[in-house]
Amino acid sequence: MHYLRLTGFFIRASFQEEAAYRANFWISLFYSLLNLGTGVLGVAVLFNQVETLRGWTFAGTLALLGVYLIASALRNLVIGPSLEALAGMDGEVWQGTLDFTLLRPIDIQFLASLRRWRIFSLFDLLLGTGVLVAALAQLEKPITLAQLGIFLLALAAGIAILYAILLAFTALVFWSPGVLFTWIFDSLFQMARYPVGLYPGWLRLVLTWIVPVGMITTVPAEALSGTLTPGSLAAAVALAVALVTGASVFFRLGLRRYASASS
Repeated sequence: MHYLRLTGFFIRASFQEEAAYRANFWISLFYSLLNLGTGVLGVAVLFNQVETLRGWTFAGTLALLGVYLIASALRNLVIGPSLEALAGMDGEVWQGTLDFTLLRPIDIQFLASLRRWRIFSLFDLLLGTGVLVAALAQLEKPITLAQLGIFLLALAAGIAILYAILLAFTALVFWSPGVLFTWIFDSLFQMARYPVGLYPGWLRLVLTWIVPVGMITTVPAEALSGTLTPGSLAAAVALAVALVTGASVFFRLGLRRYASASS
């Protein structure tokens, strides 16, 4: 309950901070609509030429885009802003002010992961959910409760994988403070807009097991279209558990390398 109350406090404080700059709402709204429009237009143009592409239909690919938008929204809502406060351009590692965070009587990973919220990203979340609903309306068969449950499990695994990757990339700043590793990840994450099966074999391997952005979007979309195998679902869940555990250990190892600004 203590951590839930703290999370509520973080959300309220972040909302008050963002509400002070109303122009940011309109800028965020414009960017969200532009991102939505380019994504849907890209899928529409692609399937205007073909009916299926390596087994993927328009509805399945649109569902994948919806999952991508939801994952991006959740990243921009809390995971990204919180970790950037630690390792971003003006983050505590660069400024040497992480000392004060480490002295607080709370788990450092929890604090680094949930203390900053970008409330306007809730609009992105609504847009992504809207795209997903539109995709479901395009499917040939109605989705069953079992499929919905499998989808939610796959989506949770995908978000956990995304969090683990960002946490691990953030931890690298303790070894090389001059490199923003999460920016490098951004270019790879853009590839999650499309099914991982569309990429060449070597790139498919990279996007599935090395930097598994394909697991974040492709697996949940396959759950909705009914093409997800039990083995793929089990692999996604196992990978999520392993990555979150490994990233947490890696993050704490990185903290040991932090040199206090007062030392």
